[in-house]
Amino acid sequence: MNQTPIDFDSPDQPAQPPVPPTSPTPAFDEPGDALSLGDYAERAYLEYALSVVKGRALPDVCDGQKPVQRRILYSMERMGLSFSGATGAKPVKGARVVGDVLGRFHPHGDQSVYDALVRMAQDFSQRYPLIDGQGNFGSRDGDGAAAMRYTEARLAPISRLLLDEIDEGTVDFVPNYDGSTQEPRQLPARLPFVLLNGASGIAVGMATEVPSHNLREVASAAVALLKNEKLTDDELFTLLPGPDYPGGGQLISSADDIRSAYQSGRGSMKLRARWKIEDLARGQWQLVVTELPHGTSSQKVLEEVEELTNPKVKTGKKTLSQEQLQLKASLLAVLDCVRDESSKEAAVRLVFEPKSRTVEQQDLITTLLAHTSLETSASINLTMIGADGRPTQKSLRQMLAEWLGFRQATVLRRTEHRLKKVLDRIHVLEGRQLVLLNIDEVIRIIRNADEPKPALIERFRLSDRQAEDILEIRLRQLARLEAIKIEQELKSLREEQIKLQDIVANPGVLKRTLVKEIELDAKQYGDERRTLIQAEKKATAEVRIVDEPVTVVVSLKGWVRALKGHEVDPAALAFKSGDQLYGTFPCRSVDPLIVFGSNGRVYSVPVSVLPGGRGDGQPITTLIELESGTQIAHYLAGASGQRLVLAGTGGFGLIAALGDLVGRQKAGKTFLSLEGDEKLLPPALVPTGEVLGVQLACLSLQGRLLTYALDELKHQPKGGRGLTLMDLEPKDALLSVAAFSQSLLVVGLGRGAKPKEEVLKGVGLASYAGKRARKGKAVEAFQKVLRVLTSA
Repeated sequence: MNQTPIDFDSPDQPAQPPVPPTSPTPAFDEPGDALSLGDYAERAYLEYALSVVKGRALPDVCDGQKPVQRRILYSMERMGLSFSGATGAKPVKGARVVGDVLGRFHPHGDQSVYDALVRMAQDFSQRYPLIDGQGNFGSRDGDGAAAMRYTEARLAPISRLLLDEIDEGTVDFVPNYDGSTQEPRQLPARLPFVLLNGASGIAVGMATEVPSHNLREVASAAVALLKNEKLTDDELFTLLPGPDYPGGGQLISSADDIRSAYQSGRGSMKLRARWKIEDLARGQWQLVVTELPHGTSSQKVLEEVEELTNPKVKTGKKTLSQEQLQLKASLLAVLDCVRDESSKEAAVRLVFEPKSRTVEQQDLITTLLAHTSLETSASINLTMIGADGRPTQKSLRQMLAEWLGFRQATVLRRTEHRLKKVLDRIHVLEGRQLVLLNIDEVIRIIRNADEPKPALIERFRLSDRQAEDILEIRLRQLARLEAIKIEQELKSLREEQIKLQDIVANPGVLKRTLVKEIELDAKQYGDERRTLIQAEKKATAEVRIVDEPVTVVVSLKGWVRALKGHEVDPAALAFKSGDQLYGTFPCRSVDPLIVFGSNGRVYSVPVSVLPGGRGDGQPITTLIELESGTQIAHYLAGASGQRLVLAGTGGFGLIAALGDLVGRQKAGKTFLSLEGDEKLLPPALVPTGEVLGVQLACLSLQGRLLTYALDELKHQPKGGRGLTLMDLEPKDALLSVAAFSQSLLVVGLGRGAKPKEEVLKGVGLASYAGKRARKGKAVEAFQKVLRVLTSA
């Protein structure tokens, strides 16, 4: 799309931001060149996105650090806060560290820098904390750290693996934000910290979620991959089977799920708490949770239990939902109380006391796992800045391979840097050796020559570097003992020179050196795995319902309730003013209540969730989500296997089982298709126990009756339009259907509009028999027919 540049000074054109006078892109530097607003916004946004992705949110695969973390570590190292000696450096106030980082390297908000420093000191956030914090650095329950003016910090011992080689020519340095000093582009990490401590961040258009891992396992995998580049995935995942979270817990995902996440760089891990059963006096017992899943706190679990046992009415609702009441009842049936006994001695100790000692232990465990964060999921997204400087989602193998490439290059640079220093030292010592052999002449030249340096160079064929060192040498270094020290040092340096040159020239030696260093670091800083990896099925709590006889009572205005037993007298039932009985349905507590909408949609409600007692019940509209403009047409409760005939006034119908109408959604599901002005007829129950000889009676509005074998209809478990039940005249409509075996009851009006009922059976009933989709025969002796029913 072409866009015309807009002139700011023209009153006839809308305003446009001025083009900045300077920019790293050539288009801004060319005189007279203009940019459209769209192009300018696109460039500005891309620059911002790149800054967030590479400069803030994503870690680097080489050293595993985000820029702010790298700057904090480097600044603290330059401040002399490294952990060395018996006790290490004295810690300083967090505010001092933050101020130095802001002033030298990271010109952003002080709180963001302090938050990063705090996270690097939290042993529940990082598997191997890089900062040794003193003071209140928060808790896993969500408590924040104290202000930076109170806390103190220094580098932890393991930070040496990131910083010890920084002055040995291992990494590149770049100017800081104002060019006043320099900062490292990366840190010379001796281990892949991106896997050890993981990372979490949200950038523009991408995010990262790298879990932490065990140092020994990561080191073993790195060594194996270094020794054999064709290492199979099975062998790699055997050495590095899964994440190792700071808080322990249990990883219950299957090995295939973990493998898939590591191979693709994205996935989800199912985590679970770890617990033990403590036996008490008199057969009592309690469940004690000792480890929580990563990202879960004791406070969160307590809040979830409180929400389940004392639920609040949801926004927009007047009462608690049946689901809330059901969860409350199921939890209170097994749990008496919960308390948090966590302390310094036990970082996590959540105690759950059962309702009674007869409660099954597994029932309590399963209920808690299913409804709280004691079982949860943790996502994996291995997105990071690669060795090529590009943000990419990587596999586990790619991460290790890129770090190994970086480490080999780092060791090579360190070796070359050290070799250069060794050669320089040897060169200097060789000059000193020559001086000691001709000390009298050297002293004479220095005393008599106007320019001793050129004279020494000419006389002894020294280099400029050697001559300068000789002129600066102190008299005490001319002693006989010093000559012996020089000889010993030269011998040691020449041996080191040979080793260093071998590393530089031989890739095999370089790899062996790298393997030795990794194994040494793993031995010094490694520890045991904290997170147990054991595949388990996800916990699902099934609500147990007592199977007992009940009677569902439904009023005309849609109030429903369930009364125990089948001996319910409809005449004794009370309803709200202006309301009356719609019907009673004897059934079981495990059966469903089906609500039929006027548009053919069906809704199901478990009878077990219906309110009981002597009250008026609960409006059915609070248990289902009725479509706008839809009215409730009929109700039916019974066993899921009960067959019924569903039909519409248009003359189409089908056979279905009550269980076919049950759905998971409160919004129900469309079952019987109705067209135009068709209406849903009351469902007709098929007599139970009758396999053969069941008939279907179809009664039309004009008084025509047709009966035929029910097996001429199809059972359609998924619903639909159905088959033609009866051939209707243009102005006629289907009025009623009934399934029967021997006799049929016709209800209507006789002479004088008096109610009339007639039982048809035998020869009288046979006169209406025919085939499906026929017109039927007019019913005699009725002024108006109303419906047909199965005769008792």
